[in-house]
Amino acid sequence: MAQIFHPSTNTISKVSLFGALFFLAGLAWVAGELYRSPYVTREGTPVEQPVPFSHKHHVRDDGIDCRYCHTSVEKSAFAGIPPTKTCMNCHTMIWPDAPMLQPVRNSFQTDQSIQWTRVNYLPHFVYFDHSIHIHKGVGCTTCHGPVGDMPLTWQNATLQMRWCVDCHRQPELYLRPREAVFSVDWKPPFDQLVQGRKLMKEYNVKSLIDCYTCHR
Repeated sequence: MAQIFHPSTNTISKVSLFGALFFLAGLAWVAGELYRSPYVTREGTPVEQPVPFSHKHHVRDDGIDCRYCHTSVEKSAFAGIPPTKTCMNCHTMIWPDAPMLQPVRNSFQTDQSIQWTRVNYLPHFVYFDHSIHIHKGVGCTTCHGPVGDMPLTWQNATLQMRWCVDCHRQPELYLRPREAVFSVDWKPPFDQLVQGRKLMKEYNVKSLIDCYTCHR
């Protein structure tokens, strides 16, 4: 009986199967990289606001402490957005007639909050508490990046689970003294690993990577 398929069919079949597996694996890798890319996470993309608020000007140039505006950051899960009155404490005297501050004046006069665009967003199923991180020695710039150099604010990290878990798995790499938590100029010492382990013991910091830590 004549052979139906050419002998090369076996080779072609094997190559096709392995090729399909490699293609699917490559497609999964590309999808994963895209999911973690700034295109999806918005990492490093300045966010336009109703008023072009500059952290660089207020923090770096004027030396305003984070807590002046974010008043609840030490005692609450949320850092808080300052009321317009906080802005007007200065701007009734400084640039009181500047056109770009008209939305601030309107907000103050009408008692209607400015509709700021959120920069750092976590899904509703993720629990995050600012106060506990500050109490344990995690600085503002550790998560929010060089805010003192941001003329417009942007998200500094992916905020994805892998990024959070990296810190939770080895917190000694990211801790700083509590008195330096709000410093925008703090740099890790050359022996950060040693100092971080000391702070872990002093501040009773645990490596918490169980699901319940963030998903409650």
